[in-house]
Amino acid sequence: MFFVPEPGNAGLTPPEINAALFYQLAQFIVWGEFLYLSDLRERFRRRGHPIISVDTKKRELVGVFKNPGARWDLSSRLVNDHDFLSDAIGVAIPYGIYDLLANRGSVVVGISHDTPAFAAHAISHWWHKEGSLRYPRSRQILILSDTGGSNSYRCRAWKTQLQAQLADSFGLTLTVAHYPTGASKWNPIEHRLFSEISKNWAGEPLHSYKKVLRFIRSTKTQTGLSVTAHLDRRQYLTGTEPTAEELQALRIQPHEVLPRWNYTISPNL
Repeated sequence: MFFVPEPGNAGLTPPEINAALFYQLAQFIVWGEFLYLSDLRERFRRRGHPIISVDTKKRELVGVFKNPGARWDLSSRLVNDHDFLSDAIGVAIPYGIYDLLANRGSVVVGISHDTPAFAAHAISHWWHKEGSLRYPRSRQILILSDTGGSNSYRCRAWKTQLQAQLADSFGLTLTVAHYPTGASKWNPIEHRLFSEISKNWAGEPLHSYKKVLRFIRSTKTQTGLSVTAHLDRRQYLTGTEPTAEELQALRIQPHEVLPRWNYTISPNL
């Protein structure tokens, strides 16, 4: 229920009242999504099904560049005073998967572009190497993600890639729930995995891919977090759109609650 003051009593013009009503409605939608996310997480937790939080960490230049932070050392290190891509060995694009129930992280480091195909491949790699061993009886996964980036709720390629690389390849039913726009900091991976990685390599120049992987793998916390890391050397093209066949093969069922942000993808059997 919304309270909107009358123009004469509060001194507000009709446009101001409309703006106030829109703001209240937006807040209602955001909190509704958070409540629904909480309910989904509890349902999957009770049944022992995996709950993963996914996102892409900030792209890093690989080379002798300054990395924000402080680190004690016997001598100073010389680094480039400008972050020019032409001076870099390449780029590191870390796509993370954080397993909430197991407190385990997995990061796939790409070297080309952050695309839906790259994101779906990272999750598929996690399931093949870790998830299927940790949850051998589960055929369902809850995926928590932001509303933008390579895993955007608007992106059709994100959904078709999940269908092809995860649902159909492994016979999994995927429930995807997106955090509201502007609320990415509440995505568990941000403060339980990415922030710890940033602290671990703070002040350390990432001069090689080997070093990037080593610092990710050595990230640990007092609560028992451990992280695996893998390098993905595939080249992912940007701007690709799903084909008519891929869209036709998409078995997606929007939820009744905020269907644009919440949906289930079933395998083609």
